[in-house]
Amino acid sequence: MNTIKSKQRVADHGEVFTPAWMVEAMLDLVKDETERIDSRFLEPACGSGNFLVQILQRKLAAVELKYGKSDFERRHYALLGLMCIYGIELLADNIAECRANVLEILAEYLHLDGSDDLYRAASYVLAQNLLHGDALTMRTHDGRPITFAEWGYLGRGKFQRRDFRLDTLTQSAAYGAEGTLFADLGMHEIFTPHKSYPPITVSELAAAFGDAPQEAA
Repeated sequence: MNTIKSKQRVADHGEVFTPAWMVEAMLDLVKDETERIDSRFLEPACGSGNFLVQILQRKLAAVELKYGKSDFERRHYALLGLMCIYGIELLADNIAECRANVLEILAEYLHLDGSDDLYRAASYVLAQNLLHGDALTMRTHDGRPITFAEWGYLGRGKFQRRDFRLDTLTQSAAYGAEGTLFADLGMHEIFTPHKSYPPITVSELAAAFGDAPQEAA
């Protein structure tokens, strides 16, 4: 893959794409985490998904190793792996490519097409997790505070969702720093979700994708 799309984009946005060999080398520095299905990764300038694609591939390899003999569990834990990757991207064409590239990895692994509920559920999740916005201002392209969905798998085909605002999370992270006034606060006192949802199934996530307005590229 080329490391730039155009010299103008480099000049305007500082846009340079990380080559695959460097992505692999950097991810190997946290190899154990990349191979844990429910570890969470945020790429604040995700481009077209070079890092996130490789992270998902590693997570899916872990899914295959642990759940490959059960199609039900393999499908649901593969979706959980996808649910645990996050990205922010300033440019609309890049975030559209990123979502498509990540979705393609999952679809190839599970042999999905657009008619499969899991394909549409994954599309909905990616619309919540891979956002068109600015990581520096922590706002979306249309000025709203960036909010991420924290997903968890409850078992038996049901997922839990809680939403957190990025600006709140980054402020809260500083509270726990050693020597600060808030250093002794427990995690439950700091990380309060912006919104919580009842448990949801793949078919309900798929329906949510069909009902949600689609972001224009």
